[in-house]
Amino acid sequence: MPFIDSSLAVLALWAVLGYLIGSIAFGMVLARVMNLGDLRAIGSGNIGATNVLRTGNKKAAALTLILDGAKGAVAVLLARHFAGEAAAQIAALAAMIGHCYPVWLRFQGGKGVATFLGILLALAWPVGLACCAVWLIASYATRISSMGALASAAASTFLLVFMGYASALTLGIVLTLLIFWRHRANIKRIRAGEEPKIGAKKV
Repeated sequence: MPFIDSSLAVLALWAVLGYLIGSIAFGMVLARVMNLGDLRAIGSGNIGATNVLRTGNKKAAALTLILDGAKGAVAVLLARHFAGEAAAQIAALAAMIGHCYPVWLRFQGGKGVATFLGILLALAWPVGLACCAVWLIASYATRISSMGALASAAASTFLLVFMGYASALTLGIVLTLLIFWRHRANIKRIRAGEEPKIGAKKV
C-alpha cells in the first residue's frame, strides 16, 4: 500500500525535522555570543529564558524567550504548509521533545515553556493567546515563573476543547504532561515553599 507507506514516511520526516528545529538551544547560543558565561554553571543550569535572565541580561532573556517560542511555531507552520495538520501535530510534539531533550546537549535541555506556547500560537492561536495570558497572570500573581508555566499548561487542555480545537486535544494533553514532568523538581519546591521568586539569583 504505497499511499500509507508514503504518509508514514512524510510523518516520520516531519518528526525528524521538528526535533532538529526544536533542539536548537538558543539560550546557549545567545549566552555564548553575548559573553554571558556558561548557562550550565549559572542559577538552575537550565538553558531557557528564565535562567538566561539570571545573567542580568534582559535583552538576552527576551530574545531567548522569543526564539524558543518561534522554533515551536516554525515547526508547526512549515509542517502544516507542506504536509497538512497531522504532520503539524507530529512536528509540534517532536519540536517540544527536541527542546527538552536535545541530542547536542546530551539530552539535557530546557523545560519547554516558551516552545510550548509557540506551538499553541501556531497550532490554534486563540488558545495560544489565552495560555499566554494565563502564564502572565499566574506568574505576576505568584511571582513564581514555574507557577505560570504549570497554570498555562493545565489550562491548555480545557481551552483546546472550549475554543473548538478538540482535534488537538491528545497533543495538548501530551505536551501538558511533558511540561509537568520537566517541572517535577519545581513542583516539589513549590509544595515545600522553597521555589524562588522571579528575579532571584539562585534556585
